[in-house]
Amino acid sequence: MNAKRIAILETRLGQQLVDLVRQRGGVPVHAPALAELPDLEPQKIAALVRSLEAAPAKLVIFQTGVGTRALFAALDSLGQTPTFLRLLDKTMVAVRGPKPTGALRSRSVRIDRQAADPFTTNEVLAAINDVPLKGERVIVQRYGVANAELDRALEARGAQVTEIPTYRWSLPADTRPLEDLVAALERGELHAAVFTNAEQVRNLFAVAAKLQKTDALRKGLNGTVVASIGPVASAVLREYEVRIALEAKPPKLGPLMSALESALT
Repeated sequence: MNAKRIAILETRLGQQLVDLVRQRGGVPVHAPALAELPDLEPQKIAALVRSLEAAPAKLVIFQTGVGTRALFAALDSLGQTPTFLRLLDKTMVAVRGPKPTGALRSRSVRIDRQAADPFTTNEVLAAINDVPLKGERVIVQRYGVANAELDRALEARGAQVTEIPTYRWSLPADTRPLEDLVAALERGELHAAVFTNAEQVRNLFAVAAKLQKTDALRKGLNGTVVASIGPVASAVLREYEVRIALEAKPPKLGPLMSALESALT
């Protein structure tokens, strides 16, 4: 990467990305753009399990690995895991990608439908396209924000949708690194920016808006190599009129870093 300065906005795997950039000869500029806050209320999980015993769901959709693990941790604390597993055994289980798949398999959960690569809402809906849902309960494990597109599509098919919040995304408590990043982009000091989540885009532009530098941020990003992890992040970048230089295929960190290294060298 020839000492190129590269913005990293990832939080959870931020240090891993920083290390990958350094190993390839780049200079990482780390500005975490997301805070993951717990959003699980044990009493509501217990009530959901009771309600499923009385009125079973036709389908349960798991969207993320971290959310799936958080849900089972809450169930463990309540002593409700055996009951929930028994209920899942009688329910169709769909997953959005490999991370929730791994989390469920660690609990020996049968998986009936899997979204295809690149694991977006469109692929989730395609995987369950033939499942009759009119008048049926569908449980959706929420990720950092409500998946309004998925909920609307399920409801349009007549489903009664219930979301299980597990965690939510927010701006970091300290936004100074993001403010500094906006300023560095405005000054043209960066060569690339790596986006691994759609909410990173929204939060970065929210910080810029507070600084009254939205146009400066857009111009700064468009003067760099913008790397996107996949189609969901890319869609939000396009909403903000940011040009995407590359999108990882498949949407994973390894292919993303390899494509970025090629683009910069």
